[in-house]
Amino acid sequence: MNKEYLNIFLADDDEGKLILLEKILRDLKIHSKIKTFSSSNSLLDYLQHNILVPEVLFMNYHIPGKNCLNFLSEIRADRRFDHMITIIYSENLSAEQEEEIFVTGANVVMKMPDNYKDMKKSVSDIMSVTWQYHTAGLNKNNFIMKV
Repeated sequence: MNKEYLNIFLADDDEGKLILLEKILRDLKIHSKIKTFSSSNSLLDYLQHNILVPEVLFMNYHIPGKNCLNFLSEIRADRRFDHMITIIYSENLSAEQEEEIFVTGANVVMKMPDNYKDMKKSVSDIMSVTWQYHTAGLNKNNFIMKV
């Protein structure tokens, strides 16, 4: 089912990053409804007790609560989340951590840029590809990207 907007969830304990990501997403030409969470536990609780499954999830690798990799394992084991694009980001990840994130089920690993211009470009690139997958009905299980 194709909609004219994407439900996007943002999970980060840094309110400044949430504000920046939300601003960038709202400035894109892709219509979206955005919901924010400050821990993986609150996000997981919401996902387990609500019908709404977002099309896109941005999550900080170092988010408080359930470890990011444990969170990914848990949601990837649940078929309800098969169509959710998951973007994990951090300022610093080793190559081994990036590989582990992909193996655990993330679609995108993003190195968080240290300036607004680069951050906007990275998020825009990710969302452009995500929108194409969403509107074309492509298999999201085959979608991986490193930014």
